[in-house]
Parts: sequence; structure tokens; C-alpha cells
Amino acid sequence: MNATRIGLDIAKPVFQVHGVDKLGQIVLRKTLKWDQVMRFFAHVPVGLMGLEAGGGSHDWARELTRLGHEVKLIAPQFVAPYRKSGKNDKNDAEAICEAVGRPNMRFVPIKSEEQQAVLMIHRARELAVSERTALVNQIRGLLDEFGVVVAQGRERIEKELPLILANLDQGLPTLARETFTELAARLRELNEWITRDDRRLQQIARESEPARRLMTVEGVGPVTATAVVASVGEGHEFHSGRQFAAWLGLTPRQSSSGGKTRLGGISKRGNVYLRTLLIHGARSALLLTGSRPDRKSQWVEALKARRGPNIAAIALAAKHARIFWAM
Repeated sequence: MNATRIGLDIAKPVFQVHGVDKLGQIVLRKTLKWDQVMRFFAHVPVGLMGLEAGGGSHDWARELTRLGHEVKLIAPQFVAPYRKSGKNDKNDAEAICEAVGRPNMRFVPIKSEEQQAVLMIHRARELAVSERTALVNQIRGLLDEFGVVVAQGRERIEKELPLILANLDQGLPTLARETFTELAARLRELNEWITRDDRRLQQIARESEPARRLMTVEGVGPVTATAVVASVGEGHEFHSGRQFAAWLGLTPRQSSSGGKTRLGGISKRGNVYLRTLLIHGARSALLLTGSRPDRKSQWVEALKARRGPNIAAIALAAKHARIFWAM
């Protein structure tokens, strides 16, 4: 077997393999069970392999790389155009094999185990924050059912709820009071969880020279810095700062034809979590740019005056992404 390029469609029960030789002729089609994959590729001549980025793909990429193969991860939206017919495992593997051989294909950086461990903290923290937001909204809605109105915001709930429970004149039924007490305890638990994760990320940022470097940018703290470093490493997969910003979905969508350029809103493709962090950081940085004389602050203030604060925040986030790549 002389396959020089292989597409591997990974899944939980079975994996599909599609390989071609240097002339593009199909020389390998095989279905493997999960426990057969590493044994099979240990006896396959080393070559270029493509995998679709997704659950478990980084671990498989690391393991196959240890066998000597050159492994590339491809985002699913870049694989789909190469699928010739209906979606199934065989067609997916063939599409991956075709996509990985394209000279201008964009690849997803393979993360190390340490990077994934840091990102796991981010995912756990993100889950806790979303649960806390839902819980606060639930408490406000349940209080409203008993005629108790609390202003929006987590801080207001945390401040007002103990006072409401301590006030026996509120007329809350005993069962409702017990339920609100349990919800308040759950809210404290989530706050403690998020605080622990924040402390972990602060410690990681202090020990990481690239993260400390990124935190010199306005609006960038330990959460954003560690997320960027863990997601892209040194950024060698990107040839320019604009390509990195495009990977984050911070560049405009294009609908150009006949030499006429038409730009729309941002593409919102790529890493949603990083894009959200950069935009939130840019919004906080905008609060201070009006009092700063540097060129970047003057540029974003002029943009904010012309186009409004939302577009200015997106543009500043895109500029920060380019600065990150350069740093």
C-alpha cells in the first residue's frame, strides 16, 4: 500500500479511512473499530493525514503524530465543499483526504495536553457563568410571582435576596422561603466555583510569559490571555494578523463581484469563545480611550464618533487580535 495522503473520519464506534497515492488514485478504503486505529496506522507508511476538527480530534492527532505521520486538522466548514454526494462516513473520509491536500487550506492548530487542560478550566468556568446567569434570572422571575420586584443584575439579587428572606413581613409561604434559601445557597456555590477558576487562571497567567505579554494590551486580563495562548500557542499556523482576526470571525463578510467590493458585518466564524472575550475586552478598553492621547485611542474614538460604540468595539477587538499575533 503506497498511500501518500489519507483522510480519516473519526467517530465513536467506527473510523473510516480513505487514502490516495501521489497521482491521486484511490489505494485505500477501510473501516476500523476504535481499538484498531493505532495498530493499523503503526504499519502504514508515514505520510500526510487529515482529520476533521471536533471532539477527540486533538488527542488522535497527537497520537498519530507520535507514529511519524504529518497530521492536519481541518474545520468542518472547509471539508464540506469537497464532499461529492450525500453525507456518510466514506464520503466524509474522501472529502477530508481531498481537502488536506489543497495548498491553500487553512488548518486548525493541534493543541497539546497542557493547552487542553487550560481550556478545560475555561469551559468549566463558562458553564458555571451560564448557570449563574440562568439561576439569577430564575430567582428574579420566581420572586416576581410573589410580588417582589428586584432590579436586574446579579449584584442586586445577591444583595436583596438575604434581606427578603430575613424579612418575615414579605408574606412568602414557608415552602417558597425554603426554596429561595436553597437557590441562594446554589448561587453562592456557583460564585465560589467561578472564583476558584479565576484564581487558577490568574496563577497560570502569572507563570506564562506569553500570557503576561498579552496582558499588556488594554482590556486583556488573565482569562483572555490564557484562553488565547491555550487556543493558538505561538500562532505559527497563521501567516498574518489579519488571518488570525479572520479565524476569530472578526473580519467583514464579503459579497464582491465585478471588481466592486461589498463588505457586510463580521463573519462570526471560528472560535466563538475567543471572539466574545476579545469583544468584551474591547468594550472595557473603550471606556478609557477618550482620555488617552495615543494613536490607537484617537483612531477608535474617531471611529466611535462616526459609526457608534458597537462597531468601534468590534474594530478594536480585531485590532487587538492583530496585535496578539504580532506579539
